[in-house]
Amino acid sequence: MVMWPTLALLGFLVLTALVIAMGTQSTARYEAEKRAASAPRTRSAGVEAARATATAVL
Repeated sequence: MVMWPTLALLGFLVLTALVIAMGTQSTARYEAEKRAASAPRTRSAGVEAARATATAVL
């Protein structure tokens, strides 16, 4: 009698933990990409980008 409600509750808790873990990883990846995009570029990175653009235009 008590087995099915217990099993349903256990399944719910496992799935909830899985969703939380996936959301945490996704958020961490998003924040890392956002930080990398807003980080100031170094001079060498700017020079490489300019060379790539100049080469693509030619």
